[in-house]
Amino acid sequence: MPDLAYDAVLVLSFGGPEKPDDVMPFLENVLRGRNVPRERMLAVAEHYHHFGGRSPINDHNRALIAAMERELASSGLQLPIYWGNRNWHPLLTDTLRQMRDDGVRSALAFVTSIFSSYSGCRQYLENIEQARAQVDSAPQIHKLRAFYNHPLFIEAQAAEVRDALGGHRARIVFTAHSVPVAMAETSDYQKQLQESCRLVAEDVGIGDWRLVYQSRSGPPGQPWLEPDIADVLREMEPGADVVVVPVGFVSDHIEVIYDLDIEAKAIARERGVNMVRAPTVGVHPKFLRMIRELIEERLGLCRPRSIGQYPPSQDACRAGCCPAPARRPAPERVTAG
Repeated sequence: MPDLAYDAVLVLSFGGPEKPDDVMPFLENVLRGRNVPRERMLAVAEHYHHFGGRSPINDHNRALIAAMERELASSGLQLPIYWGNRNWHPLLTDTLRQMRDDGVRSALAFVTSIFSSYSGCRQYLENIEQARAQVDSAPQIHKLRAFYNHPLFIEAQAAEVRDALGGHRARIVFTAHSVPVAMAETSDYQKQLQESCRLVAEDVGIGDWRLVYQSRSGPPGQPWLEPDIADVLREMEPGADVVVVPVGFVSDHIEVIYDLDIEAKAIARERGVNMVRAPTVGVHPKFLRMIRELIEERLGLCRPRSIGQYPPSQDACRAGCCPAPARRPAPERVTAG
């Protein structure tokens, strides 16, 4: 048994409001320093108020942490799990302070974002360093690698798709968060998404699939990744059967339950399209096993695994990958959470 180089795990996420009074302060925190019209902020706030002003992301993270604790304990890994957010309580800086006070010297961070982009990877690395700079004697934090082509992630998502199909044949439409084209061109976001979709469809045995995007939030004149899920549904013939798979998301948070379960389903009903939405991987047992494997990789307890045409992602991001956009528009994850 190798010497364990880490003494804790950190779940690092976006964050979201817990009650109506949190909604505007949360959004102001997300959008601080960015030139976003207040009308856009108020429109996004209504997404949260539709669900009582409470984002589901926090409860999903609580459930994930509880399930991770059981998964690690079952394999004999005695690592405490902490939770910190980018934009709302528990804030990352406060969590690092608590970790330091508990004697944690180094930890592995599992980020609730699957694919490489500025907002999905590089920005979290920046958040870690910014938070560490505010905490004296802060622990070292090393991010776990990207897992878009890990066999257990693919198997978990494929299992959810099979359940949604229920033994029937249907088109598969994978969705992911749209980002500015300029951001996509400086990362492997699209390449990784295409590979995950291909692997999931192959596992399920479905050849009729496509990748589309959702939740665009930038100005109309700026090119973002397309096509949008709404446009794709409007172009389908009445009576078509489609399973929408939010492969770009770890949990069923606001962008999934509002943009897909409310807005996209309303378009499908109007068009006469039979739409079913597959769940995200959430706390699927295979997804939990994958997180444990990612931790064990870094502890030297197992070898990295991947399937498909690309090798496992590197542990440390290469210098200059996923750079910040030169000019930030309304953020691509305004409604995340």
